[in-house]
Amino acid sequence: MSRSVLITGATSGIGRALAVQLAARDWRVLASGRSRDALAVLQSETGCEVVAADLSESSSAVHLFKTAWNQLDGVDVLVNGAGINQQKVPVEKIEVLDWDAHMALNLRAPMVLCREAMERMSEGAHILNLVSTIALTSQANYSIYAASKYGLLGFTNTLRKEAQSRGIKVTAAFPGGTDTGFRTEERLDYMRPESAALILVQVLEAPADVVMHEVVYRPMVETNF
Repeated sequence: MSRSVLITGATSGIGRALAVQLAARDWRVLASGRSRDALAVLQSETGCEVVAADLSESSSAVHLFKTAWNQLDGVDVLVNGAGINQQKVPVEKIEVLDWDAHMALNLRAPMVLCREAMERMSEGAHILNLVSTIALTSQANYSIYAASKYGLLGFTNTLRKEAQSRGIKVTAAFPGGTDTGFRTEERLDYMRPESAALILVQVLEAPADVVMHEVVYRPMVETNF
């Protein structure tokens, strides 16, 4: 039987491209995002299952995983791709509501989904968390986004230790600049979402006796390393 995967943040960018590519490789895909319209288009293109969810609400994250588990007859792979990066401000301009919104989606939602996954997954399963190269460096005015992604990295590293004895793979992916909906302007010198997603396909389809703890990849123009 083909493998099953739950992908969050699948209505645009890397998440959408990954859903398209895995569906084309006969994976059983359940794609999630906020936009029902975008999910309907994705479903018509790929035939994958779709569920609209606002993962900033913890109860929605719990419901999503349970739904995916039931619809896919188990979840072999969880890809936490949902995230926001809406505020580029100096520390003295931080609004608590903006901080809370980023932590809810970028950090708490993956935690809840990983918790649900670890309650059910067995040997051979895989959890892939999309972090960001922001968690490997520092940039002025990105403190909200950076804090959420540094937190996700720390959580992922700890999760990997706990999952290892059960034969569950855990990978932290660090995509660099990608021409996605995160930015209002086009960046044609950045990675295309399709290119960034292909790297993740290779990670997920690696041999069973190999686990990639971390995968870092950037466009050639990026210099923050």
